[in-house]
Amino acid sequence: MAKGDKPVKPERGTRIPEQGNSPETLDLETRRRNLQEKLARYQADKKPDPEKQEAGPSKGMAQAIRLSSEFLAGVVVGVILGLGFDQLAGTSPWGLIIFLFLGFSAGVLNILRSVGAVAPSQIGKNGASRQDEGPDKPE
Repeated sequence: MAKGDKPVKPERGTRIPEQGNSPETLDLETRRRNLQEKLARYQADKKPDPEKQEAGPSKGMAQAIRLSSEFLAGVVVGVILGLGFDQLAGTSPWGLIIFLFLGFSAGVLNILRSVGAVAPSQIGKNGASRQDEGPDKPE
């Protein structure tokens, strides 16, 4: 504060002296140019993927058919297994009911996996379905 408690305000029309070629200004300019180059390269590399572009209503219909077929496959397999179990064990409605619910839940799980709401199964990912058969098996 130059004069008492009031700050000094520049008069209208006066120019604040620029810093010119100070090291800070040069550093900022270099960083700005580098950032612009990186952004230009990123935008050039980021081309629209033709597979991910929307194809209109036909894409939505195809996805709906795929999801519904996955659900129906789970239910149908559950019914077939339930009927087969009932024939073998002689427990008329119970095998059908239990396997129908299992098929229903498997169908819902398949839909959730297809949509990406649930992670895919990790069973057999390393070539072994049991922990004691894996590559880290203690000897």
